[in-house]
Amino acid sequence: AAKRSPNCWPANACCLRTDMLLRFTKMHGLGNDFMVIDLVTQHVQLSPKQIRQWSDRYTGIGFDQLLVVEPPGCPDADFRYRIYNADGSEVEQCGNGARCFARFVQDKRLTAKSVINVETAGGPISLHVRRDGQVTVDMGAPRFTPADVPFIAEQEAEQYALEVAGEQLMVAAISMGNPHCVTLVDDINNGMLERLGAQIEAHPRFPRKVNAGFMQVIDPDHAKLRVFERGVGETQACGTGACAAAVAGIRLGLLRSPVQIQLPGGNLQIEWAGPGQPVLMTGPATRVYEGQIRV
Repeated sequence: AAKRSPNCWPANACCLRTDMLLRFTKMHGLGNDFMVIDLVTQHVQLSPKQIRQWSDRYTGIGFDQLLVVEPPGCPDADFRYRIYNADGSEVEQCGNGARCFARFVQDKRLTAKSVINVETAGGPISLHVRRDGQVTVDMGAPRFTPADVPFIAEQEAEQYALEVAGEQLMVAAISMGNPHCVTLVDDINNGMLERLGAQIEAHPRFPRKVNAGFMQVIDPDHAKLRVFERGVGETQACGTGACAAAVAGIRLGLLRSPVQIQLPGGNLQIEWAGPGQPVLMTGPATRVYEGQIRV
């Protein structure tokens, strides 16, 4: 088990110690990695500074996001699911994290259900743990109205002109419970992510910042994707990004459901029947190790 050294205290203040060992699990979904904490049976106050320290890959545990399991706030949900980026900011949704969340609550025997209803800051989602170990997540219906993304535009469109660092891009702006900007490219390794990812993330037309995806369509059933995630940088996989990319491609007539989205960490299957219908994402969730950290 991984352990961190206790904080230093004055010799005459030992009676004031309030530190504890917090149990956690390290997991990943196609290389998008997480620290997962059960706050149903444990209790701790988290701070952005603490999360940033834990996320450091050299001096901490190292992860893209921290996932927190909490008791639900509404009677229709089994759990509340909270997500914090490596920079300590809380975000609305994480698709790869949702799959890991489902496996975690089953592995920890917090539930015996195979279909788990969860409340998130981005709205309710449903998680289905399949017999083959894969997890299907009902991500809900995508939203396209600019105010729902949020994105500054006069009216809704399938694509928008966006000026970034002197370049004119055509992008799709979609909410999957969190904001996404999808740019079609001829080659995902053309250097555009490295050159423009951070600038798209912080573009003033996205008031709450955005996840910047770069998609290369291979054929109607298959696309490649790289994502510069808000508050993290490029990750090995982004579940909501894969959903947004598939939806954008289907809307433009370039892809058809179901579609395989190939990310650096592996493949996700995305299904979408059209406007008003939920997006279904299927992929793996893997436990790496169990640990304890002193807080």
